[in-house]
Parts: sequence; C-alpha cells; structure tokens
Amino acid sequence: MSSTHTYRFTFGPWNISTGADPFGPPVRPEMAFAEKIRQYKKLGFDGVQFHDDDVVAYDLPESEKMKKAAELKKVLDDEGLFVEIIAPRLWEDPHTADGAFTSNCPKDRQYALDRAKRCVDLAKVMDCKNYVLWLAREGSYIREAKCAKTAVGRIADAWNTILEHDPEIRVLGEAKPNEPMDQAYLPTVGHMIGLAYKTVDPSRSGVLIESAHSILAGLDPADDMAYALWHEKLWSVHLNDQNGLKYDQDKTFGSADLRRAFDQVWVLDKSGYGKNGEAVGLDIKAMRATKYEDSTKHLSNSRTMFLALLEIVRSVDEAKVNELRDNRQYEDLDLMILKALMGR
Repeated sequence: MSSTHTYRFTFGPWNISTGADPFGPPVRPEMAFAEKIRQYKKLGFDGVQFHDDDVVAYDLPESEKMKKAAELKKVLDDEGLFVEIIAPRLWEDPHTADGAFTSNCPKDRQYALDRAKRCVDLAKVMDCKNYVLWLAREGSYIREAKCAKTAVGRIADAWNTILEHDPEIRVLGEAKPNEPMDQAYLPTVGHMIGLAYKTVDPSRSGVLIESAHSILAGLDPADDMAYALWHEKLWSVHLNDQNGLKYDQDKTFGSADLRRAFDQVWVLDKSGYGKNGEAVGLDIKAMRATKYEDSTKHLSNSRTMFLALLEIVRSVDEAKVNELRDNRQYEDLDLMILKALMGR
C-alpha cells in the first residue's frame, strides 16, 4: 500500500550533550537550554520530547512549577513547536536507587507515584497527551532481591494511577531489556503490550519503541514495530542505531545497519504510521569526539537518513514485490532491495 503523507520529527534536549560518559568527563561546553530550543526549527524538527525536569526543576514548589511550565509552553508556541511526549525521570534520584515503582521501600514507591502524578500535571500544561514510562530501574541486580510477580503488579498499579489521574493522558511503555539494571521486568515490546491490556483503560495504553532497545533484546525493531502496529498501539518511536548486543549506543539512525533502518522506515510507512499525528522521534548521541560546533549534526543527519530511506521505500515497485512474494522468489527480492539501497 503506497503512502504519501508527510512526517513530523522530534527529539529531546538531552540529545544535545557535552559528550560525558561513565568513562570520561565532558568534552565540549554545555549548550544553553534556550539555544537548544532555538535549534529545533533550524534543524528541520517540529516538536520536543521532555522529561519532567527538562520542563521545570522537580524540587520547585508546585505552584511555581506550573507557572514555569506555562512560560516554557509560550516559548515553544512562539517557536512553532509542540510537545510530543513527556516522561518522569525516575532513575536518578536517591529514592530510586532500588527501583521506583518496584522499590522494596514503601516511602520510595510513594515518591515515585507522587512524581509520576506531578508529571501528568505538567503534561496537561504543556498540552501533551503522550506520557512515556521508561522503566529504567524497574528490575533486579539479583533475582532474589525482589519478588518479580509482585514487581509487575506494582508497575501495573502505577500505570493505572497515571491513567486515573487524568482521563485524557495516554501511557506509552518504553521497553528495554537491560542497562541500567541487569534484567528488566518488562524487557520487550511484547511484555509492554501484554501489560497494556491489563490496565484500567487499554485504549489509553500503548508503547514507544526505541530501535536500540529492540536490538539489545536480540529482536528486530521493524518486527517489533509491526507487532505494535497490528495492535494499534505504536504511538511513538525513538529511532537510532546499535552496533550489536552492547551498551545502549544511540547511534545516528542507519549508521550501523542500513538495511535494518530501511526495514523500519518500510514498516512505518506501509502501515500508515504518522497519519494520526504520530511523530518520528529520535534518541541519539553525538560521537564523543564531536566538536561543539558540530554537536547537532547527528540530529539533522538522522532526519536526512529517514527521509532518504523513505524516498527509496516509496520508489520500490510494490507490484513487483508482491509478484516475487507470491512466487517465493526471495533471492530476487533480496537483490531488488539491495540494489534499491545502492541506487541501482
């Protein structure tokens, strides 16, 4: 099925970074937040992804938070930007050292629930309906540390708490199999969608799929996307790339495996992703050696790659593809796709 719709692109301000990592300090200056916001339209992007503390500092008084959030919303409106997703940062505070919703400490679990609900309030001010749960520390270092069955139930309870806090919010589970935890309780898209159907409102429960997270689980992102699309629960993506089963690399989209990136664009476009307002989100890091003046090129490069692959996807002869499928001529189909990627 051919498609001609256009796409909107988003990224989060954390994608423009100083290059610091667990093994080394910053290698370039921090770009001021206001300058990051000004970069969006210059780079051809339409919307912003936020964590709660990207919008306002978490320790501000509640009344001050909403005021500051409204001020930022006006800045975004003036720049012609929308807020695609918002997510509570539930992995850096000392209360979340042993997990947030799944912590063994009742006080820590309450902290996580309170922060999760305040993030919903921020989303409302930012006119954002997509609330992402990346369950960063909801897992275990050793199996015996927590009851996994109880933990899954606590995640479901938290998910329901968010849905019940605002009747318009949609919760998108973002699965990742490991890092920072040894093992996550909901490691794959299938796990997330399974839980979504058990919430108080499955119609407002879906997923965000990150390419690298699927790869880290030993799965193909395009197949994960297709699975979620069949369920009509793919409401956002974080496109990037990953060189094998290593740490989360967040490489420029298409830079490690061009065919795999092509397949993601193929399934998204052939399935009509984006026609209901879904955005093409990125979650990528500049290479550590990148200079300050080049510290946004990974973003524009990823957008360029998506659009270039989209052009190839839409140029492929669908009738020929179907003919080759019907005759099980997969070797010919394989060569046809390879030639298309080589521009031949």
